[in-house]
Amino acid sequence: MPAPADARAAAAGSPRRRRSDTAMLYRGAPDAALGVLAALGQAPWNLWPLTVLALASLVWRMGPAPTAGAAFRRATLAGLGYFAVAMFWIVEPFLVQPEIHGWMAPFALVLTALGGALFWSLPAWVAWHIAATPRDRALAFAAMLVLSDWIRGWIFTGLPWALTGHVWIATPAGQAGAWVGAIGLSALTMGAAALPAWAAHDPELGRASRGRAITRGLPLAAALIGAVWFAGLARLNPALPPDPGPVLRLVQPNADQTRKWDPEWSGVFYQRLLSLTAAPAARPLSAVVWPETAAPFVLDQAGPILPDIAAAAGVPVLMGIQRSERGSWFNSLVEVTTDGRVGELYDKFHLVPFGEYIPWGDALAGLGLTAFAAQQSYGYASGPAPQILSPTGLPAVQPLICYEAVFSRHLRQTGGRPAWLLQVTNDAWFGTWSGPYQHLAQARLRAIESGLPLLRAANTGVSAAIDARGQVLARLGLDREGYLDVGLPPALPATLWWRWGNWPIVALFVGLLARLAWRRGGAVDRRFRVT
Repeated sequence: MPAPADARAAAAGSPRRRRSDTAMLYRGAPDAALGVLAALGQAPWNLWPLTVLALASLVWRMGPAPTAGAAFRRATLAGLGYFAVAMFWIVEPFLVQPEIHGWMAPFALVLTALGGALFWSLPAWVAWHIAATPRDRALAFAAMLVLSDWIRGWIFTGLPWALTGHVWIATPAGQAGAWVGAIGLSALTMGAAALPAWAAHDPELGRASRGRAITRGLPLAAALIGAVWFAGLARLNPALPPDPGPVLRLVQPNADQTRKWDPEWSGVFYQRLLSLTAAPAARPLSAVVWPETAAPFVLDQAGPILPDIAAAAGVPVLMGIQRSERGSWFNSLVEVTTDGRVGELYDKFHLVPFGEYIPWGDALAGLGLTAFAAQQSYGYASGPAPQILSPTGLPAVQPLICYEAVFSRHLRQTGGRPAWLLQVTNDAWFGTWSGPYQHLAQARLRAIESGLPLLRAANTGVSAAIDARGQVLARLGLDREGYLDVGLPPALPATLWWRWGNWPIVALFVGLLARLAWRRGGAVDRRFRVT
């Protein structure tokens, strides 16, 4: 008789076990495929109907999951497919210097997809436990995904990228962001996805009737989307007043990231910045904007250089630059006044983990791990908080440096309301496939949510002027050298989202989950009394 360990090894390699593993793989393939299809609603594809249909199918499959573990596995596979496609651009920063960081690219994608998938699988596990019936579990899963999108903006400093609600940004339905914000748009997505499952899992229907029930749920989903769509069209319909505001030049030097800090090329890119800054303008300029870390020198050593920049512009220059103070380095935006001095100054405060700083950096510094987006020391220090600046001759502005524009909550943390938003960014880190377009889409959503125009200066693109309803008025595409001279669009009155933030939507869905949990408790109590 074989030893128990030998028997287990034989069973593990048996044809029956291999067939079981293959069957499990085949059973999981539809869930992964649904995640892939759902991701195609994100920019640059913008195929939002695929997102709604794929998520509707996933929600429908989650309802009758026989165990919490089965629900967890289904959601994990779907999340892996979704985030692997939506976040594929995450490999691009590691390919800027492939000889140093290239080996980490596949690990970055796998870990990002796994991390994102947890924000689907854990809600599925919780939903199975708090709801009693397939219908309620489907609804609970949809509600948990909305709250998961909100939580993703906070946990581990936050990464609210590729939210399910982002698929609406390029459509009239995206205007609902002015009332309910990005999380409200996620509620629209998951609400439309849940309605067919809600109809199909009616406990009074037999199995043969559930197909017809799904077709009843689809018109309900279409009606929900249609109502929000037409409300968005109504918001877009009135023409905004002509822009009486100042004219700003957004400079896009197209400095290739692989050469940006090369001593032989940094001078070339600097001369390109000066040339674009000094080019004749059809209308008098009020300011010039350079992208994030555009200056190839640090502010501390720029005293003799700033007058040259001021002379080339003839107006104030808002310039992305690195600076140091008491041994710490900052990713900053500074105003260079017309007499070559430093005026307003803002230090980026929400930094990219591992990109701009290394968590536990002191401990890891000895291992040679550095923040690859920072050119000085082992990373940047964080600035104090979101701020509103008042540059010379310009209305009050809230600056957003790159990654900060993906966090809507920072717009409401300044204690006041500016007249416009300014994003300076270096999207060369994001490659040319999907990352820059998703970043642009989120900038548009910040304008919708706040009712404020947003100007965007990007190193390699996409530079853009965005009005207070998120519409792109002018843009300079990827990998192009040039500038945009744009009048500052007018601001709209404070939006409903600006006044209330995400809390009404969060409270609504917490209440829905509490109701479903209460119903489960009631069902358990009734079964106990009958027994």
